[in-house]
Amino acid sequence: MSRKIAGPEIERMIQFLAKLPGLGPRSARRAALHLIKQKDQLFVPLTAALEEALHKVVICTNCGNVDTVDPCTVCTDLRRDRTVICVVEEVGDLWALERASAISGQYHVVGGTLSALDGIGPDDLNIASLVERAAGDEVAEVLLALNATVDGQTTAHYITDRLAGCSVRVSRLAHGVPVGGELDYLDDGTLAAAVKARRPF
Repeated sequence: MSRKIAGPEIERMIQFLAKLPGLGPRSARRAALHLIKQKDQLFVPLTAALEEALHKVVICTNCGNVDTVDPCTVCTDLRRDRTVICVVEEVGDLWALERASAISGQYHVVGGTLSALDGIGPDDLNIASLVERAAGDEVAEVLLALNATVDGQTTAHYITDRLAGCSVRVSRLAHGVPVGGELDYLDDGTLAAAVKARRPF
């Protein structure tokens, strides 16, 4: 049995930090210690930023992005190509494509992938609203930028079937994205090249 190394408040903070992606118990302890050491320069401003985000962050009702306004900044950007909707699994994928400046169109976050194993069906994802958006007069292409996993490809096929009644071209990222790869972990050059080399699905 491991011994307690600090008071319950610090232990609780470490437990919550350890739940963040990429942080295990050891990294969480290091992060907590760093925050405590940098209390005025880091801990206090971080706490204020988290508190503000808690009350202001919303999900865009149009595309599923997270922002402090609804519709989000991406959806209201008039410079974007309204004829293209890029479909991604999660907001992190949208941010990855934006970092690479790879897409000039709109986005649609479906919120995951179909997975019989995990009990995730079409009704659990943001697909119906995508079909509704794709049926609009402006949209000419739906680009499926889903992760190259089995569940990602299953979801892509399902979305393609659902879009069959819409007069849009359905394309997907080129195979520059490795099988089993996730968009958020790819470098900007690979993402940009994959988008440029997209082809019909």
